[in-house]
Amino acid sequence: MRIIAIAIVAANNVIGDGERQPFEFAEDWARYKRVTSGHPMIMGRRTHDAIGRWLPGRTTIVVTSHPDAVELPTSGTATGIAVLSLDEALELASGLDDEIYIAGGGSIYAQAWEHLTDLDLTVVHAEAAGDVHFPEIDPSEWVEVRREPHEEFDFVGYRRISALG
Repeated sequence: MRIIAIAIVAANNVIGDGERQPFEFAEDWARYKRVTSGHPMIMGRRTHDAIGRWLPGRTTIVVTSHPDAVELPTSGTATGIAVLSLDEALELASGLDDEIYIAGGGSIYAQAWEHLTDLDLTVVHAEAAGDVHFPEIDPSEWVEVRREPHEEFDFVGYRRISALG
């Protein structure tokens, strides 16, 4: 099973200000949709609220201390579930697919870090203001396996070294 953190990260590791991410690129959103479609995604409630809707074509699992307060999708194009913990989310997601995406925010990335096998990052060439950061990538634990350069950002993939084995 692959558990993949997917994020857009500023040059100074900022991923947001607690309410929004600092960058939006149409090409990044299109890639995000393409990569995550058909797979379960796990995110915190604030990240889900920032997206503002349930994303079609995938199951979104929202981790929150108040799952009963999360309004679940009713349209039939998206599937959503709210749970109390990351462990519960991972158990649920692992029953759906062998490729799971962790979609933020900062607290969820930190909680999931030890479980991750891969990182799928959009690394922006600029710094950003904000107090929510992506965890530091330790080169003794992670190896870069792909890089697709663009003018304002690069799509970068990492694999946990122990997962390469």
